[in-house]
Amino acid sequence: MNARLTLGLAALLLACSREREGSPVEALVGDATPRLEKTVGVPFKSPPKFEMRSKEEVRTFLEQRFATDLPDADLRGSERAYKRLGLLPDSLDLRGFMLKLLTEQIVGYYDPKAKVLYIVQGANDDMIAVTVSHELVHALQDQYFNLDSLQSIKRRNDRQVAAQAVMEGQATLEQVASMVGGGAAVNLPGGWDRVREMIRDGQSAMPTFAAAPLVIQETLLFPYLSGAEFMKNWKEKSGGKLPFGDMPVSTEQVMHPDRFFLNRDDPTVVTLPPIAGAGDVYDNDLGEFETRLLLFQHLKDRDAAFRGAAGWDGDRFASWTTSRGDNLAWLSVWDTSVDAAEFMDLMDTALLKRFDDLRPLGSTATRHLYSARGRTIAISAVEVNGRPCVLYVDVPAGASVDVIDLKKVKLEE
Repeated sequence: MNARLTLGLAALLLACSREREGSPVEALVGDATPRLEKTVGVPFKSPPKFEMRSKEEVRTFLEQRFATDLPDADLRGSERAYKRLGLLPDSLDLRGFMLKLLTEQIVGYYDPKAKVLYIVQGANDDMIAVTVSHELVHALQDQYFNLDSLQSIKRRNDRQVAAQAVMEGQATLEQVASMVGGGAAVNLPGGWDRVREMIRDGQSAMPTFAAAPLVIQETLLFPYLSGAEFMKNWKEKSGGKLPFGDMPVSTEQVMHPDRFFLNRDDPTVVTLPPIAGAGDVYDNDLGEFETRLLLFQHLKDRDAAFRGAAGWDGDRFASWTTSRGDNLAWLSVWDTSVDAAEFMDLMDTALLKRFDDLRPLGSTATRHLYSARGRTIAISAVEVNGRPCVLYVDVPAGASVDVIDLKKVKLEE
């Protein structure tokens, strides 16, 4: 799940800002521009433009971007899948909640279509100072890479989040570096985990964010924090090159830099066959990061979640609706059969913790079948093209769990 709409991280990183009481936005832009050019290492090809916007205009912008970037069919399909996985509550109106959340937090944003940095009128001066620095990095990026092209990555959630991690991570890293005194200063005590804790401490000022499901909180923060850590590694290893020519293609590569910089490990691309009798099918992927979140959501065990997702090598889910209700099939590919077996075992435990009415319907060495809350759930160890996989299926009670023809699944290394 991702939203390529700028989170108002200025409110979250106030501890990194300087006092600029009473400074007009034009002066802030003028002051920040040369500092950012120095820290990023490239100049603006043309001067950055900025305009002020009211809170109402910002909400209109968000609504328009949602309609363009996340059409209703895609939003419904994604929402179905995340609810079936227990990552979102059944009662949540995802579109309405995300609009409320982002409107609450946003202080400014760079629009790559208009090539303009917009600042919200009436925002706190310190928040504006941080936002100007962050969004000016996006304006600078857009002069060397087409930011809007990220939206052409359709139904490849994991790859899009990885690309966002480069963009938002660089903006966060360079914003902090420029405001606290250069590259050495970004080696904060405790690293970016400390920044994450600062964000947690500041949630009381953002009630909508504090009330957001874990998957929404963490997928919004991931590009900024994990992305900043990745870009810190990039700056140390790249010799000053910009990152846009060769970016990570998975959250696995962002979280495990050795799998990008040393022994590059691109994920297996999974293509599911058409599902018999299903009409409105939406398909996408989770990636290692969201697989880890799924395990943590139900296990509440950080080490188990990290361990269980660490062998991830690709996945694809399909969600659809029939007259009986919503359906989900999710196939994940693993580095080894041991990784697949561990993940399957942890998913069994996750189901036990998630459902108080979970009832076994019969198990074999390779398939565990359950009933819970009017649903039938199957977790199966399968092999596709010689690769160890785990197939998770959640359908209305009485429906068949044999919804994927494994012989027609395609895996691309």
